[in-house]
Amino acid sequence: MDGAAGPGEGSAREALQSLSRRLRVQEQEMELVKAALAEALRLLRLQVPPSSLQESGTPAPPGDSSLAAPPGLPPTCTPSLVSRGTQTETEVELKSSPGPPGLSNGPPAPQGASEEPSGTQSEGGGSSSSGAGSPGPPGILRPLQPPQRADTPRRNSSSSSSPSERPRQKLSRKAISSANLLVRSGSTESRGGKDPLSSPGGPGSRRSNYNLEGISVKMFLRGRPITMYIPSGIRSLEELPSGPPPETLSLDWVYGYRGRDSRSNLFVLRSGEVVYFIACVVVLYRPGGGPGGPGGGGQRHYRGHTDCVRCLAVHPDGVRVASGQTAGVDKDGKPLQPVVHIWDSETLLKLQEIGLGAFERGVGALAFSAADQGAFLCVVDDSNEHMLSVWDCSRGMKLAEIKSTNDSVLAVGFNPRDSSCIVTSGKSHVHFWNWSGGVGVPGNGTLTRKQGVFGVSTGTRHHARLIVFLHVGQAGLELESRQSPSDSKTPETYGIVAQAHAHEGSIFALCLRRDGTVLSGGGRDRRLVQWGPGLVALQEAEIPEHFGAVRAIAEGPGSELLVGTTKNALLRGDLAQGFSPVIQGHTDELWGLCTHPSQNRFLTCGHDRQLCLWDGESHALAWSLDLKETGLCADFHPSGAVVAVGLNTGRWLVLDTETREIVSDVIDGNEQLSVVRYSPDGLYLAIGSHDNVIYIYSVSSDGAKSSRFGRCMGHSSFITHLDWSKDGNFIMSNSGDYEILYWDVAGGCKQLKNRYESRDREWATYTCVLGFHVYGVWPDGSDGTDINSLCRSHNERVVAVADDFCKVHLFQYPCARAKAPSRMYGGHGSHVTSVRFTHDDSHLVSLGGKDASIFQWRMLGAGGAGPAPATPSRTPSLSPASSLDV
Repeated sequence: MDGAAGPGEGSAREALQSLSRRLRVQEQEMELVKAALAEALRLLRLQVPPSSLQESGTPAPPGDSSLAAPPGLPPTCTPSLVSRGTQTETEVELKSSPGPPGLSNGPPAPQGASEEPSGTQSEGGGSSSSGAGSPGPPGILRPLQPPQRADTPRRNSSSSSSPSERPRQKLSRKAISSANLLVRSGSTESRGGKDPLSSPGGPGSRRSNYNLEGISVKMFLRGRPITMYIPSGIRSLEELPSGPPPETLSLDWVYGYRGRDSRSNLFVLRSGEVVYFIACVVVLYRPGGGPGGPGGGGQRHYRGHTDCVRCLAVHPDGVRVASGQTAGVDKDGKPLQPVVHIWDSETLLKLQEIGLGAFERGVGALAFSAADQGAFLCVVDDSNEHMLSVWDCSRGMKLAEIKSTNDSVLAVGFNPRDSSCIVTSGKSHVHFWNWSGGVGVPGNGTLTRKQGVFGVSTGTRHHARLIVFLHVGQAGLELESRQSPSDSKTPETYGIVAQAHAHEGSIFALCLRRDGTVLSGGGRDRRLVQWGPGLVALQEAEIPEHFGAVRAIAEGPGSELLVGTTKNALLRGDLAQGFSPVIQGHTDELWGLCTHPSQNRFLTCGHDRQLCLWDGESHALAWSLDLKETGLCADFHPSGAVVAVGLNTGRWLVLDTETREIVSDVIDGNEQLSVVRYSPDGLYLAIGSHDNVIYIYSVSSDGAKSSRFGRCMGHSSFITHLDWSKDGNFIMSNSGDYEILYWDVAGGCKQLKNRYESRDREWATYTCVLGFHVYGVWPDGSDGTDINSLCRSHNERVVAVADDFCKVHLFQYPCARAKAPSRMYGGHGSHVTSVRFTHDDSHLVSLGGKDASIFQWRMLGAGGAGPAPATPSRTPSLSPASSLDV
């Protein structure tokens, strides 16, 4: 057909012409090498008699004094070549190359498998316990059996070889060196059975950590080499995607509330939003309405903190908020400094940063002044002396500072009518501070102390946990029942004017209501009591036991009350009608997470022994169950009818997701279980244990019944992660010593020795943290424990990673380039233990470890669910500092 060629045909023609030019250049180079080699052999033959070349036991063919040579070499080159190693020489058989060198970045399709040396069975750093050699890809130079040591010449040592043999040895070494120039092999066998160790270069490589050569990639963790074979469809690592993914995450919902070990953590803003905190996030929650439906409400989040928030204070205007964080460490172990943020609750913008470098360990208590419209902020840190300081809010200047006490300080407050009077209380003390001078002059103010004495006649001290100022301006105190003898008496003191027995045990919460009455919340008795003038009890209610004790009380509109509990729940109601939960969470370290195969639901478990099913649409707890033991891992059956849960005792359960009944209860060993995973067809269940074994069970169609099918034994350390192939016949697994092993489950739970043949296998899920498709997620200088969890999206576009530095990352998939860039998201205050995508990739769920937080992120962008729906907030969440750090 006549006509101009299309753009595709033109580019193809240019590529062919470039390839032809490259072949001509290489052919010319090969001719030069052949000529140089032939000249060297000719000169050598002039010096050595032909008979001496045959004394080593390699006779020449009859009737021909010259040595037979393979094609492409001079007729004087021998086919039996010697490869010089460090000390020994090994004979190798030279095979012809299937094509000119340099045409492909990968090896030709193998015709058969050769055995790897013993001790290199796994792709990880350790050898398998099976003891057999692991086959690898076939090479072009294949080592033969080396001669006996007695017959092997050694460098710099005496030998029985005659002087006439030495020129032959030199000739052989030169021949094999030249042959390596002519025939380049990408095989691991060409280096004596070792994996490729070529020098890295170009983008995506890392010196001393990643090595590339045609068929494999090698990375190092704690000095252990991990070899991963490149899929045959990838000709070059440069073809793989680079840069962060187009998808992004937006924090949609935070499950939980930090009531277990914190105070001053629950307030109501002028907008009607409830403000509280968990991990590094301050949550602004609007009860009722919103996208979550009745009772679900909506959330906004202030995410300016870099470590866990420990206390809050609301400005008298009801808009500005002060939040203090604890001191932490960065990923290099360097200590971070605690600080106080003052921010606008309407715009979520930080207005002032106070005390950077002035506090130690953390910020324990905060209070705004009230008599002067919140011009000053009082801060108590967590140092040994619990330093008390007063700050100018608008300028961020410290006006006064003093050592308060060596005992714990639990509360601080300004007198609402006189900002020169400050009260602190805590373990065995209540102190009244007089602040004088220094207004507007940094550091010139003075603070003097007077002590409050509780038992004037008996000389005893109490634990004063709370402060509330009544309308008459005096401090009202509720005390816990424990007492201790007083060591001394202070000359100027304040005494108790009224007291009443209110609760059994400690009192954790006080709240002054708009009508002048006071609410108190007890710890041991879980009671809420309303007190009138003269400390007369007016009304009371009891919190259900499974919610825990009262930690904080805040007054909502009308008679509505918000109550935070010690089991990290937020309740809503009143004294007459009772209370119901609007926010719930776990109370201890979390590890187990799985998402429902067809619904926006997910299941969590952890050290608090609670198994919880969460509804991602209504942002509510669907149900919870007490496991009686620590739950560490879980997985839904593909039908969604049952879920398997692995415990820390080697026991695993299968529960009906509707009735919560246990339909199966099995024990495999006495070590903790780290991973459970159903095959994609639901016919098998794999259970990875810390006893180094993967237990395989065949499962009934409904998932209710199971029977032992076999065991995968070969790992030399505990199992950490595993995934099934898409056909449900094979498993890929990782272990604690960085091994990557493959298993033929359908064939009898056999370990696949030839790992090279698994390079093109497709995996139904990708949660293994070690593998070619995800090795780029590992950071520089990693010790092998920096990544706790990994998950590929169902559309196979992105990979989410949970690390040890409180961050969630989003990478492109496959992520097979060293030091790959990611989108990084903070908010967790502890190591992130697990991440999972929901069934439709619309959301990502992440678990915090010791902060017991659950974050639900919305996926935005090319691979997500599109733009986020309208929220009840007036403004969006805090903008990221950069596109790669959110």
